[in-house]
Amino acid sequence: MGSFVGVFITVAALLGGFAAMGGHLAVLMQPWEFVIIMGTAVGTFIVANPWKTVVDTGVACMQAITGAVPSERYYLDLLGALHALMRELRGKGRNEVEAHIDDPASSEIFKAFPSVLGDPSLLQFICDYVRLIIMGNARTHEIEALMDEEIHTIVKSKLTPYHALVTVSEALPALGIVAAVLGVIKAMGALDQSPKLLGGFIGAALVGTFAGIFLSYGVLSPFAIKIKTTREKKCRPYIIVKQTLLAFMNGAMPQIAVEHGRKMIASSERPSIDVVENETIAGPKAVVTEPEPKAARA
Repeated sequence: MGSFVGVFITVAALLGGFAAMGGHLAVLMQPWEFVIIMGTAVGTFIVANPWKTVVDTGVACMQAITGAVPSERYYLDLLGALHALMRELRGKGRNEVEAHIDDPASSEIFKAFPSVLGDPSLLQFICDYVRLIIMGNARTHEIEALMDEEIHTIVKSKLTPYHALVTVSEALPALGIVAAVLGVIKAMGALDQSPKLLGGFIGAALVGTFAGIFLSYGVLSPFAIKIKTTREKKCRPYIIVKQTLLAFMNGAMPQIAVEHGRKMIASSERPSIDVVENETIAGPKAVVTEPEPKAARA
């Protein structure tokens, strides 16, 4: 909704201001200038990017428009799943824990947290590093370095649509000039016509320059920033998993490790510690089939 409101205000201010200072809105209605600019922009975008990036850009645009970012419920499910897994790691044997990460879809832990189960990429990330913890050979700093590299790769991949759109945005003013030049060429071919007709052709050509600059700085560039913000928020769960598992590997109890992860959530979206405790302590007990050992509860 915010995107539509912003675009409406931008267009209303632009057209309203132009009309208020005596401009005729009909002059701006040059559909073929927009066809030249936008058609060329779309064509060069497809040429410059793999088809996977083109498709992902469409997905990213829909996510930005709908505000598809992790909710508090998502974060609670994530912290709850991590807490349950860490309880299992402390209280169960290797084979029992491996059953959860080898087949997450059949795991009672992940079934209890549908938001995590419904995110295949994050689910794979969790299972991979829990498997490394079970092996017990890797050191904490080695796991941390590996996590950092993988998260960097994930973030870079997620932000590919943003960088692709920024490139197109930077090219739009030049494409507007191209459209304007074509309009001037048309006007030059009508030098023997009346000044009124010739003036209309020149005005139509200048609309191309206006459209290219406006679409770049007034529409596409801000929307690319919106995509970047949305995708960065969608990458935040990986950092939460990282901090939680590293704290656990360094000897923290599951509930303390979960608090390390909770602190990685932005303050405006972070659930309170009481809510997290209710979700992770009260909720996962129903998932763990055997009582936690005394040493783990200490």
